[in-house]
Amino acid sequence: MTQSGDSGRSSVVYDIEEKPPLGESIPLAFQHVLAMVLGNIAVPLIIASSLGLATGQTTFLVQMALIVAGVASLVQAYPVGPVGARLPIMMGTSFAFLGTLLLIGQDAGLPAIFGAALVGSVVQIFIGANYERFKPLFPPLVNGIVVMLIGLTLIPTGIDYAAGAASGPGAEGYASLMNLGVASLVFVVTLVLNQFFRGILRIASVFFGILVGYVVAVFLGMVEFAPVAQAGWFAVPVPLKFGIAFEPGAIIAVAAVYLIVAMETIGNISAIVSETGRNASNSQIRGGLLGDGVMSGIASIFNAFPNTSFAQNVGLISFTGVASRYIVGIGGAILLVSGFIPKVGAVITTVPDPVLGGGTLILFAQIFTSGLNIIHREVVLTQRNTTIIATAVALGLGVTFRPELVQNLPEMVQTLFGSGVVMGGLAGLVLNIVIPRDSPVDSPTENETTATETND
Repeated sequence: MTQSGDSGRSSVVYDIEEKPPLGESIPLAFQHVLAMVLGNIAVPLIIASSLGLATGQTTFLVQMALIVAGVASLVQAYPVGPVGARLPIMMGTSFAFLGTLLLIGQDAGLPAIFGAALVGSVVQIFIGANYERFKPLFPPLVNGIVVMLIGLTLIPTGIDYAAGAASGPGAEGYASLMNLGVASLVFVVTLVLNQFFRGILRIASVFFGILVGYVVAVFLGMVEFAPVAQAGWFAVPVPLKFGIAFEPGAIIAVAAVYLIVAMETIGNISAIVSETGRNASNSQIRGGLLGDGVMSGIASIFNAFPNTSFAQNVGLISFTGVASRYIVGIGGAILLVSGFIPKVGAVITTVPDPVLGGGTLILFAQIFTSGLNIIHREVVLTQRNTTIIATAVALGLGVTFRPELVQNLPEMVQTLFGSGVVMGGLAGLVLNIVIPRDSPVDSPTENETTATETND
């Protein structure tokens, strides 16, 4: 077990290359799966509902989302050639694309969605393959801002889950005493195990917190087992089952989102490696971007939507100190099995929203602290840099909490700038380029490579 990284700032229990005993690894892997599974299947469910797809078609999309996320996670942990970061990156269907894909689907249907996702993935692949050229656009200052905003903008989602309805206020039972009670139980159990216990109880605290909450929810009648009974025993991937079409306007819109997702991926990779007391190397970021882009292109062929690294799993690494890619590899295998055996996936999806909310809310907040750690470790807080941080966070949170600000813009523009991560990330990127530096060195990593960073 590693207690400190090269910089002396790491508190990891299991480092990237370490393999915990199997008895610990399985619950740790399930912990990762539980943190992301509903987010992974939410996008296909929402798109299927919007397009009025039949139940069988919706189920198929969900299964493909699980299979692709499983394969993509395995590729990030255990690369295929240059594709993959060799890091504990849990992959899943990206929410960043949802608004754009809904507009495309309503206008031109699923074939146009998959065609745009396939062609648009070239953008992220190109950035990954040429990362050294693009690297000056993504210094630690911008990466830290993006990671902080990912965490801050996810917190309302965690609150909605804890209140019992991911759709937000107004839903039936939202913030009922039962929902809040179960969410609070999971939250407290998770926090107590993480801070006052040692060994497996601490590092798998989220898993055990959710397990306790799930058992209580069963006794309270909050768990619906009908989906398990209705699910089949085996699902087979069928390439291009819904067809594929190439619409120029759709391709341009999706390509723009891939650019933003690339920024998120760089931020997430930076946060993961930062937890181990190191700086992300060029090869890790290059491989991670290629993993996102290549797997998103493959996803479109297998009837799944674009994939990206999941920020809540970055928060989980920060919260538990378990950074082993071996664990994520097992998590990817669990997703893969869940995709091929629908009943397994159905069991996972029976976990009530309040149970997941209680377990993931602290993880979302932990993502913010990961971004803060990047800023603290690698950025000199000059007046220029603090102004950029303040402006980017203000704009990002502004559109997150008051989305009406962009309601009079064209729909495609709303989709991009209605995202707090996009708005704040782009603001940070542009301001970092146009605002003159206060001194020759605003960040220790801009003019020199630290002892823990490699540029291979």
